[in-house]
Amino acid sequence: MDNGMPSLTLDPNAAMAAPAAPAAPSLEAMAPSAPAMATAPAAPAMATAPSMPTAAAAFEPTLTLNPEAEQQKQEQPKQEEQVVTIDDSMLSAEEKAIVDDFASKIDIADSNMVMTYGAAAQQHIAGFSESALNSVKTKDLGEIGETLSSLVVQLKTLDQPEKKGIAGWFQKKKNSLEEMKANYSKAETNVDKIVEMLEQHQVTLMKDIALFDQMYELNLKYYKELTMYIIAGKKRLAEVRATKLQELRKKAEETGAQEDAQAYNDFANLCERFEKRLHDLELTRMISIQMGPQTRMLQNNDTLMVEKIQSSIVNTIPLWKSQMVLALGIEHGRQATHAQAAVTDMTNELLKKNAETLKIATIETAKEAERSVVEIETLKETNENLITTLDEVMKIQTEGKAKRAAAEQELGRIEGELKAKLMELRS
Repeated sequence: MDNGMPSLTLDPNAAMAAPAAPAAPSLEAMAPSAPAMATAPAAPAMATAPSMPTAAAAFEPTLTLNPEAEQQKQEQPKQEEQVVTIDDSMLSAEEKAIVDDFASKIDIADSNMVMTYGAAAQQHIAGFSESALNSVKTKDLGEIGETLSSLVVQLKTLDQPEKKGIAGWFQKKKNSLEEMKANYSKAETNVDKIVEMLEQHQVTLMKDIALFDQMYELNLKYYKELTMYIIAGKKRLAEVRATKLQELRKKAEETGAQEDAQAYNDFANLCERFEKRLHDLELTRMISIQMGPQTRMLQNNDTLMVEKIQSSIVNTIPLWKSQMVLALGIEHGRQATHAQAAVTDMTNELLKKNAETLKIATIETAKEAERSVVEIETLKETNENLITTLDEVMKIQTEGKAKRAAAEQELGRIEGELKAKLMELRS
């Protein structure tokens, strides 16, 4: 592992007993970015010439509002999809020798080996992903953004929007040239503190950039190990399926014994499990492939932030100080001009406001004077309620009278029934 050559093992526990943790890089020893992972391009499929369609079948009516775009669409050639095949063409001669030697040691009949095959490389990928996650979690780019925002606020301190009217005139009287110089000194002190914080962030980000280089190199090695595990496993699987599995099948067919048939079935199941295990390794390999550009994206974000901080320190601060010199030079003329403008604006504003207030007060007074003590709508509503009440009373009285008459008739009927029943008992 010291020379960067991927290693293969059938004992993941031994491989993970003493993992080599990458040392934190120093700023003086930042390594250049590693070359991108190269994969052998798949051989293009042979395209067969399509048969010449008939005139009736070739013509299909189409409608378009943009003939130029339609023509460009027809002229654009279709890109062939490239499918990457994992085979030993991806490996060097030395790596092929390692894979061939390792493939001969794979025992598919060992169920434990099938279950843990390639687990060491997968654990490396898991550890690498955890390291990348911790790096993102511990680094708060939002804090750097807040520091840059604080810098902008401090730079704008002496350029606050002015109040209008008389308040603005008093503000100009208060902000004399001496006070402006005092505010500049205070803002300069705060800016210096913020610049110091930004320089600390810059150092941290530069260390992270170097660390991402190391993480990329490790991921590249883990990717190569997974590729070698997959190629060795596929070679061994194809070999045992062509030899041992066929021998067990032939023996079961010849003897017809139950134990031979079961042995063939068990070994076929082991081959299926090993094939699924190889598929899992292919998924992990794809994750490793994706981690490469993801690592570069994180590194690029840090690089952009370092450049932003550098631009703020080198360009923004000196430019701000130069502008302050100009601001101090023109402050005298601005004081007199703004004070006069504030008085004029306030006078016009007071005249307009008084006229508007007088208009509103006069209209409201006239409306209230013409308003009746009791409005006709109120009287109409009370009269309707009174009529409704009388109608309800009359209705209730009529219903009560009818109920009493019905009750009298019912009482007479009940009395007659009682007398008839008594007479019936005496007879």
